[in-house]
Amino acid sequence: MHAVGLVLLLVVLGTTVATGARRWSVPAPSLLVLAGVGVALIPGVPALHIAPETIGLVVLPPLLYASAEELSLRDLRTVWRPVAVLAFGLVLASAAVVGVLASVLTPLTGSMAFVLGAVLASTDPVAVTALGRRLSLPGRVQVLVQAESLFNDATSLVLFKVALGVAVAGGAVDRQAAVGGFVLLAGGGSAVGAAVAGLVALIRRRTTDPVLETVIALATPYGAYVLAESAHASGVTAVVVAGVLLGRSGHRLTDARIRLQLEAVYAVVVFGLESVVFAVVGLELPTLVRELPGGSGGWPLQALAVALVLIALRVLWMLPLSATVKPDRGLSSLRVAGVVTWAGTRGVMPLAAALSIPLVADGGQPLPGRPLVLVLTTAVVVFTLVVQGLSLAGVVNRSGLAVAPGQSAREEARARKALAEAGLAHLDRLTDLESAPGPALERARRNLEARLDQAEEAEEQDPGTAVSPDGIPLLVAYRDLRRDIVALQGAELRRLYDEHRVSETTRRRLQRDLDLEDAALDNR
Repeated sequence: MHAVGLVLLLVVLGTTVATGARRWSVPAPSLLVLAGVGVALIPGVPALHIAPETIGLVVLPPLLYASAEELSLRDLRTVWRPVAVLAFGLVLASAAVVGVLASVLTPLTGSMAFVLGAVLASTDPVAVTALGRRLSLPGRVQVLVQAESLFNDATSLVLFKVALGVAVAGGAVDRQAAVGGFVLLAGGGSAVGAAVAGLVALIRRRTTDPVLETVIALATPYGAYVLAESAHASGVTAVVVAGVLLGRSGHRLTDARIRLQLEAVYAVVVFGLESVVFAVVGLELPTLVRELPGGSGGWPLQALAVALVLIALRVLWMLPLSATVKPDRGLSSLRVAGVVTWAGTRGVMPLAAALSIPLVADGGQPLPGRPLVLVLTTAVVVFTLVVQGLSLAGVVNRSGLAVAPGQSAREEARARKALAEAGLAHLDRLTDLESAPGPALERARRNLEARLDQAEEAEEQDPGTAVSPDGIPLLVAYRDLRRDIVALQGAELRRLYDEHRVSETTRRRLQRDLDLEDAALDNR
């Protein structure tokens, strides 16, 4: 009962914080972490202890799957080389540098210092995706940051298991076992993810029930994760591969009605889980600090040093790679490297890995340094989410890398024009063949011609810049007029229903059409 109440409290907290974040135009994860820390500091709030399997099994699969579905496989092919260099080279370098630094600055043993390095070596896909949703980054830069965070898990997980095995057993590093472990984790996870994606695609092609489709979509990431972990492979890699493959073919597996429902359901699930998990990160830090043994008072400076070294190393690593993803706009590699560096935050996955460190070593004695590793990991995560998260939009804007709204609007207008022209060409062919009723063809033609005219006007000027004699932007006035009409039609539909002139089925069908039109106006 206590756990259920805590989850509900975190959802309420997340909803409140997300409302403020949208109003103030700041990333919700950063505010959620701060809110979590603030709540944990209130006297009388019970200490929070989260089992690592709760985060790993319940929270991560759907969040990773949603992030992977957003990844463009087409754009991924253009940046796979720098992604591979980052997923292998930067992870190894980060683990080594942080391990050496921690062994010098902290009382951690050498083996536990490298456990800390392995935990913090990779960026977090959940945090990166959550922070990057509202940024106007060029496609290749966005794909690079997101793909790196999705695919560097196998490397960091192997490093973590190797380092943890040394710390717990007190043995030496077996390089052959480490290479074999990486092949099993990454290769096995990829194979399981591809198999799950193929099976789900076969099922979804034969399914037209929206409810069943929703259940399948929600169960897919959990199925991929559990199957991979049962095979001693990487469950995270399996979820990512399944998400990327199904995200590429999802529009061919379902119709528009099901896609709208799936998008709405997943938006709610992702929002709820992100609200809980980022608030948990903030709630954990004060609790872990209270449990630190004596003589660990220097942890804030140690965490700051680790975070700054990770950022500096990432800048140095990105400089030679940024030229391969630099947009063709005359921007310096240093600016691109700065943006990509600042977008690489740590998040939920390092926390889950640190929480999975066992309490005792093989000899039965308490594992030395575990509380400090947990505190340093959580502190670095909080630092990156708050400092980098709150300033990321400003860094992107000052770099000149952000895609201008007018450019995106003109691209959309050109696409709408091409779609309208394709539809008109098809109507011309049908007219020549006389294969459809004339009135239906004429009605469809008028609709497409109106859309073509609107697209041509939008292509010639920035949408929203043309103004009416009253000084109101024409696009805004048109959208407000359409929305007023939709609201009026909704009121009329309710009146018809109240007077028993339409059935419940008809009311729902017409209300859905009005809702879709209203949603389309909001999207525009």
